[in-house]
Amino acid sequence: MFKLQRATMNRSKAILASFRLANSLHSTRVSSARSFSTQVTHFSRFSSHLSSQPHSSHLLSSRQKLHFSSKPSSLVQLIVTNDWSDELETELEKFKSALTHETVIYVLKKLDKDPKKASNFFNWAREENGFNPNSCVYSFMLRILASKDTMKEFWITLREMKDQGFYLDEETYYTIHSLFKKNKMNTDVVALTHFYKRMVEENAKDSIVKEVADVVLGNEWSNEIEKQLDDMAIVLSDNLVIRVLKELRSYPRKGLKFFHWAGKCSSYKHNTVTYNALLRVLARHDSTGEFWSVVDELKGEGFEMDIDTYIKVSRHFQKIKMLEDAVKLYEIMMDGPYQPTAQDCSLLLRRISGGDTQDLNLVFRVVNKYEAAGHALSKAIYDGIHRSLTGVGRFDEAENIMKAMRNAGCEPDNITYSQLVFGLCKARRLEEACKVLDEMEAHGCTPDIKTWTILIQGHCDANQIDNALMCFAKMQKTCDADADLLDVLVNGFIGQNRIDGAYKLLVEMVNIVHLRPWQATFKNLIEKLLGKGKLEESMNLLKLMKKQNYPPYPEPFIQYLSKFGTVNDAIEFLKALSVNEYPTIGAYLHVLKSFFEEGRHSEAQDLLHKCPHHVRKHPKISELFGTKSTT
Repeated sequence: MFKLQRATMNRSKAILASFRLANSLHSTRVSSARSFSTQVTHFSRFSSHLSSQPHSSHLLSSRQKLHFSSKPSSLVQLIVTNDWSDELETELEKFKSALTHETVIYVLKKLDKDPKKASNFFNWAREENGFNPNSCVYSFMLRILASKDTMKEFWITLREMKDQGFYLDEETYYTIHSLFKKNKMNTDVVALTHFYKRMVEENAKDSIVKEVADVVLGNEWSNEIEKQLDDMAIVLSDNLVIRVLKELRSYPRKGLKFFHWAGKCSSYKHNTVTYNALLRVLARHDSTGEFWSVVDELKGEGFEMDIDTYIKVSRHFQKIKMLEDAVKLYEIMMDGPYQPTAQDCSLLLRRISGGDTQDLNLVFRVVNKYEAAGHALSKAIYDGIHRSLTGVGRFDEAENIMKAMRNAGCEPDNITYSQLVFGLCKARRLEEACKVLDEMEAHGCTPDIKTWTILIQGHCDANQIDNALMCFAKMQKTCDADADLLDVLVNGFIGQNRIDGAYKLLVEMVNIVHLRPWQATFKNLIEKLLGKGKLEESMNLLKLMKKQNYPPYPEPFIQYLSKFGTVNDAIEFLKALSVNEYPTIGAYLHVLKSFFEEGRHSEAQDLLHKCPHHVRKHPKISELFGTKSTT
């Protein structure tokens, strides 16, 4: 968080006036220049003394304690700023009444980088406060504990989860399994796999969940379906409801019908856990209306969306490009007690700016809601605003945002400048884009490989490959090329049908600069060269691929050789393909078959005679020629 001096704040207010009210930038009746000077800004005034308290191993003073309410943020502040101790647990007693499912999830999320403290809090909540974890809390806790330093706590928690009758869901299992593999915890990978398989087998024996799902999916919802469910005499529990909802996740409306049916049963009442589970099921294009209806229903019942559900739903909305819904959800959460982090805000801004149709109004809604919650703009959020403005060609406003960044103590860096270069290239203002790199250096910021790549990509997209090469030559004075940049240049040459140029560049970069191109770059260029009948050059690239330890890429060669190649060409290809002295029998068989399929039987016979003895006598080769000789 950046503290602004009073004079700096006043200056920043004037500069940032352009993006405070979204409609002024989008208005077709008022020019962007006029709107920029007439909007009213409000820099955040994060005055709460709690946010500026230094981390300490000592408990807060008694005077400070009076400022703590039952708000989740206060509970987090107390835990984060103190070492775990008996004294801390005594202070935590004041929060016992506020320890809901949503609050526990929120605190654990804030402690996810400190597994030991998260485990201490989790155990305190259960043992000292009588909090009863559900499957969602257990799963969340397991994800936090899935590290080498807390494996003892992980296995204890997993066994307790199982003893409580909860089921480790597939998503959590694969997430933890991937973490273990990434950290090379092979023993734990095997143990987790065995544990999960046993859990699945044991749950499979309890067929009630599948039976309920089958009834719901059998026909359209009706009184008859409800009667069948009633006749089953199901003993409803949160765990069972959640598991059934997961079974119905591909049919969200049927999941909602089941949810409402369960809620009408006299022996059962929904709670925040089942509501949150339902929201995860409904977060789809085809059930958006139902999703927001349940959000209202959840609020009406006095519940809140927990932060884990928010993160999953929000990122799903962003992934499937439901950005309006993602912003609306963000606004709701920022108005509640379980606010998303600055990182969540920055990620949402990035998604909006990267959308197919960028909507500045969504950007301003997010930023204004973030500031309204009392937060100062960080470098990442400034960049989010700047990225959106440059993406739609609002370069004057983007320049003023950069000035505001500096005034706020956030010096523009390669990320910021790269966004400007990208926007200018997108607008085909390439000369201005080149000048940005000079401006960067004037401000003491040396362009990195990513900035140069964006600039060169812009020239290639505009079919200015020669200018792209001039930029490339200038770049090499300060930094080395990488595989990404080479791929951009190769595609630039190909885009202008300059295949020879692409080939010469790649060979030079491999042989002289010792750069290792992407496998996809090799493949792409080989296909283009063969398309132009340049077999020798393609074969050379195949040999270079082999030197780079890439697997062989025979498919386009075989297609070409079968139609246009000579027998000698095929022999040379098989030599280039081999890793050892000879390629595999499969390679020979593939080439010979392709000649037959093109009706070139005599060439196939000639090729066979030039093959090694062990190839000619191989049963599969004999079968191929024996069959063909009779046709």
